[in-house]
Amino acid sequence: MKTVCDVLGVSRANLAVKSKRPAEWVDRRKTPVLDDMPLVTELRELVADLPTYGYRRAWALLRRSRDALGQPRVNAKRVYRVMRRHGLLLERRARHVPSTRRHDGKVAVDRSNVSWAATTGGYTGDMVRDVMLQAVENRFAGALKADSEIEWLSDNGSCYIADETLTFSREIGLKPVTTPVRSPQSNGMAESFVKTMKRDYVSWMPKPDARTALQNLAIAFDHYNESHPHSALKYRSPREFRQRANSPT
Repeated sequence: MKTVCDVLGVSRANLAVKSKRPAEWVDRRKTPVLDDMPLVTELRELVADLPTYGYRRAWALLRRSRDALGQPRVNAKRVYRVMRRHGLLLERRARHVPSTRRHDGKVAVDRSNVSWAATTGGYTGDMVRDVMLQAVENRFAGALKADSEIEWLSDNGSCYIADETLTFSREIGLKPVTTPVRSPQSNGMAESFVKTMKRDYVSWMPKPDARTALQNLAIAFDHYNESHPHSALKYRSPREFRQRANSPT
């Protein structure tokens, strides 16, 4: 046996073990082949109306759906493999040239109602102040002042740095903070939100006229808060994350 193993370049110990195995021996270390078609059907139904969702968000929707039904979860790697095999993955984007400007600061926070970010175009100070008050009323059940001071991060637009806006923001419990000049990445949370809305909603939703566009935007905002998986929230929606954070268990 030694001569044969040397010629074939195989392990003699391994060959000796195999020669002593009974005929009915089965390697139980091998993973049984799974039928992927039921999973493919689930995934197709979940992302049918969400053409911009990649495998991570598809996996998050599948996790939420199965948790609600009391069914076992599926590993994200399996979701990726199945979606790749059945042509459900998004096309890879062209690699962009990285910026040479460094940005080492951290804008994101780990709790709700600590820092809010805003970015606009073509808005007056009156409009911004209306948005501020509406945001406070919506978040704090109609209250005219935040329960505790909240940082209001924005760029240096005239509507944000006007004396009336700065005074009003403090009166309703907001702390106005502006980004450094020529540093749009410092307000990355707001810019990222705008990009997400454009990519996942505005780019494909019907908008034949202004009225329809506004109606669909309202639906999009509600879907974003209720259902959209957010990578920074462990692929939970904003409302789902807030509910879990406020839950005593």
